[in-house]
Amino acid sequence: MTSRIIGMGETVMDILFHRQEGGSPDGRSPYVPFAAVPGGSTFNSLISVGRSGVPCLFMGYTGNNRVGQEIADFLRENDISTEYFQMREDERAALSLAYLDINGDADYTFYKEEPLAAAGGYSLPEFTDMDYMLYGSYYSVCCGLRPQVKDTLEAAHRAGTVIYYDVNLRKSHQHQLDELMPRIMENCALSTIVRGSADDFRVLFDCTDPEEIYRRHIAALCPVFICTAGAGHIIICTPTAIHDFDVPLLPREEIVSTVGAGDSFNAGFLCAMHSRGIRRRDIQGMDREGWAALVARGTEYASQVCRSRDNYIARRR
Repeated sequence: MTSRIIGMGETVMDILFHRQEGGSPDGRSPYVPFAAVPGGSTFNSLISVGRSGVPCLFMGYTGNNRVGQEIADFLRENDISTEYFQMREDERAALSLAYLDINGDADYTFYKEEPLAAAGGYSLPEFTDMDYMLYGSYYSVCCGLRPQVKDTLEAAHRAGTVIYYDVNLRKSHQHQLDELMPRIMENCALSTIVRGSADDFRVLFDCTDPEEIYRRHIAALCPVFICTAGAGHIIICTPTAIHDFDVPLLPREEIVSTVGAGDSFNAGFLCAMHSRGIRRRDIQGMDREGWAALVARGTEYASQVCRSRDNYIARRR
């Protein structure tokens, strides 16, 4: 049976605006639209996985309209199976406006409907212990989709699949924490690796220290914790060691957009796990050298994306 990377998450059409230096009479630089690309956190990761030549499939949905059809076609064009991707008549495809400052960092405005319920009659892939699953963001904890998300996680967990949870919870959901926290903790308990940024955990726990976060909130639920603790700094916490990696920073003039950088890190990390044949039973015994190889592939992908207008690595030639 083929080893696959399986992604589950939302889809949006990202419309990107770049802030121009100089410009307007009042001293404010105008924002100019320069690209429209299919996106979504796990979606971005899976495009990079597909472009790496790794077998993969995407679980999710979009509206059955022109924008939604473009998103579905884009998945297939990048060698991603859409067998478990739904075109829903009762939904409109979501839009995201990403305003990039002169450093390439984005401020987002979303136009999307709250998922009211999982689509009826959904089916799940037959997970195996050779597979890798990536999921996260608000998609994984919202009320409407929770039954389907939980069924999927439990099936993957029973099969021995490596489950990689990218928390990726934005500050705009902070007012929902009382409702969302039990689902976030349940996700952690069903996952093999939990990954997030210091900003995510400032929202969740009012704490940015990776070791404290791991000790107080993650370790009892999930054995491996990855935290991007500021620019150029990645910490991996395991039951036996704390590994601290410094990552080279790109010069400012080389950065076009940081949209999709974290998603691309996830893609590279999982592609490296796949190519090395690392299974769930192998993870807790990994040494620093093993983790360093996974981090290196992840940062390679992230750096490539920061140099482009796309949310994913370039197509293979």
